[in-house]
Amino acid sequence: MIAQSTGLLVSLLLCLAGLATPAAAALPDRDCGDFANQAEAQRFFLDNNPSADPHGLDGEGDGLACESLPCPCVTSGGGGGGGSGPVPFTPAIPEVRREHARVVRIVDGDTIVVRLRSGATEYVRLLGIDTPEVYGGRECGGEEASAAAKVMLPVGTTVQLTSDPTQDLKDRYDRLLRYVSKGRVDVNRKLVVRGHAAVYVYQNNPFQRTRSYRKAQRYAKRADLGVWGFC
Repeated sequence: MIAQSTGLLVSLLLCLAGLATPAAAALPDRDCGDFANQAEAQRFFLDNNPSADPHGLDGEGDGLACESLPCPCVTSGGGGGGGSGPVPFTPAIPEVRREHARVVRIVDGDTIVVRLRSGATEYVRLLGIDTPEVYGGRECGGEEASAAAKVMLPVGTTVQLTSDPTQDLKDRYDRLLRYVSKGRVDVNRKLVVRGHAAVYVYQNNPFQRTRSYRKAQRYAKRADLGVWGFC
């Protein structure tokens, strides 16, 4: 009788333990392109360990997720489901520059020509990445990177150019240094995640989205995508 009671007690304890610690399914990796607007991305960001940012949504490290997405927007960090209260938000200095432009030409995988709304034509160097050369000595993967950029950014495409306050506004060749977004897609990062570009940190001065871009590069390497697979 005692053995039977003990067996029932053990079974009850195991059942309760199973109820107390359900196996949590890991959330799949999310990208800014998975959200319809910035406010939606911000809610997800705040509800999923914003201090660690496991999905790399806060590339600028200012408490705001996916700032290139269309509004409705959240203009300051806020409390999420963790109940930790509002996250202080301090505007970057110097101020981030954002402007829309149309693609005029693809020079190579990491350089494009755009026409600003003012009518001015500018060369743009995609910030934070480097693709194999196609001029002055061809490198493996250069043609593929240029072709990928042309597919992502057909002539006439409207893009948003975003500066990084930690970096210069122009490089030594007088090209604008910018993140280039097409709708909700960060084109710079997309070239990295597809293996057509490598992360490029100039003079050991990390740009604000470095962690997110390096995460994309690790994925491309593991999957042998682009240059990591055929060069």
